[in-house]
Amino acid sequence: MKISQRASLVKPSPTLAVTAKAKALKAKGVDVIGFGAGEPDFDTPVHIKDAAKKALDEGFTKYTPESGTDDLKQAISKKYEQDNGLKYETSQIIVSCGAKHSLYNLFQAILDPGDEVVIFAPYWVSYPDMALLARAKPVIVPTSAKHGFRPDPKDLEKALSPRTKLVVINSPSNPTGAGVPAEHLKKLAAVLEAGDFYVVSDEIYEKIVYDGFQHVSIASFSDKLYKKTIVVNGMSKAFSMTGWRIGYAAGDKDVVKAMSTIQSQSTSNPTSFAQKGATAALLGGEAEMQKMIKEFNARRDWIVQALTDLPGVTCYKPEGAFYVFPDISAYLGKSFKGKEIKDSTELSAYLLDEAKVAVVMGSAFGAEGFIRLSYATSMKNIQEGLKRISGALKILE
Repeated sequence: MKISQRASLVKPSPTLAVTAKAKALKAKGVDVIGFGAGEPDFDTPVHIKDAAKKALDEGFTKYTPESGTDDLKQAISKKYEQDNGLKYETSQIIVSCGAKHSLYNLFQAILDPGDEVVIFAPYWVSYPDMALLARAKPVIVPTSAKHGFRPDPKDLEKALSPRTKLVVINSPSNPTGAGVPAEHLKKLAAVLEAGDFYVVSDEIYEKIVYDGFQHVSIASFSDKLYKKTIVVNGMSKAFSMTGWRIGYAAGDKDVVKAMSTIQSQSTSNPTSFAQKGATAALLGGEAEMQKMIKEFNARRDWIVQALTDLPGVTCYKPEGAFYVFPDISAYLGKSFKGKEIKDSTELSAYLLDEAKVAVVMGSAFGAEGFIRLSYATSMKNIQEGLKRISGALKILE
């Protein structure tokens, strides 16, 4: 007996695999510093936890509508209008088990075998695999650190074809942290308006931005883009609620209905009391969030400087999220104890084995010659981790 061809097309998430390996070593007593996890190291704010506890105490532990409670949808609708200038009825909104789940539902709802999905690299690891699971073809469009990892409108135009069904926009980005400014986004919008395809705007990091960068949703630029764009967001990053598994999406009513139908046959509804926590989060202000962002900003400044101080390493200073994506290609081709380090996967393995530092290889994000480090860890860990990385790189020949 064999597994399905669909399952054989995809691979486990590299970021989760690196984090799991680091945790396994820690469990054995190894002093590993992990830069792999894409989750804030801050606790969920108290008022959010209290709302979930209250829901539990009041017996709110049963099924909800498969696409989410009306209370949460209304809070999401209010958020979109206030933050993004987008008006959605509750029938245009779906709540899922994380933003990843919203994206998976979307890919399954709109893609058919042979459809093409345009994805800009470096990309979040799951985009191409989600396309493959829907039997669609990922079409990868490279971007460069030299140009701020911003998609080139001309490259986008070249990548479009009669088979294009979906274009993925992610700003600020995982893994680079790069944000697309409004003026540049308008240039992409001019290309995207014309085609007969959908756009998905993954805005999970919209709140975690620095140096006055202002996130703008591409769906807000025109009626055409509003109608063809599905905007995805969630509670995991900005509210430090990764384990709560609450994400959401808004867009065309028929697309959202199809996503809801698919969800009804897979997970059914998101966790009932977690939805109460999410509602409290969206309605409860951003004071705790801003404290977290202030600390992330300080960490970002330190780690970018430390990385660029390493001989041969360059690092783009991100506008958002909590990742840095340094170019370490100067160290590929070097050796340790006679063994050549050929690519970012081997360099990442070397750093884990010899320096006890866990990073994610750039190839997982479609960008060989880079590594990703999450600074969602303490400044103490960041400083010790960079010290170890520096030492490990120095002894390569």
